[in-house]
Amino acid sequence: MGRKIVIGLNLCPFAKPVFIKNQIKFVISEAKNPTELTQHFLQELNFLTGIEGDDTETTILVHPFVLQDFGHYLDYLDYANDLIYQAGLEGTFQIASFHPDYQFEGTEPTDIENYTNRSPFPMLHILREDTLEKAIKTYPDVEDIPANNIEKLKELGLETLKKLM
Repeated sequence: MGRKIVIGLNLCPFAKPVFIKNQIKFVISEAKNPTELTQHFLQELNFLTGIEGDDTETTILVHPFVLQDFGHYLDYLDYANDLIYQAGLEGTFQIASFHPDYQFEGTEPTDIENYTNRSPFPMLHILREDTLEKAIKTYPDVEDIPANNIEKLKELGLETLKKLM
């Protein structure tokens, strides 16, 4: 899904370079509850804190067995952000969130813009803020990325998009 949609459609222009350089760590968590997921999340924060971005830029923590309910996922996302703050890592890391039922506030479940953050499984994407800031400074019209992504998905159409997922 990521290669076809995120990179193939260039939904995140910052993803392709780190993907090509093999700097994305993919972790499939076997966690069955939020407590176990928290252990994995903290392990990944510790891992990223102890390694240079040239080696591993980011971690995508996929957790298929916990937080399938989008409301519970959002609650956990708040908690995970609190963990970053409590660890003194605010400004160092941030989380990009993806979920099979992702829905932006003020949208209907079937609105195509929700698919910019949909994924086959719930996942937490831990990003280095300094790298993100550098990418934002070098990318033209970064503020247009969300609107451009929605337009790309509208052109593609919901049925085609679902087949790609």
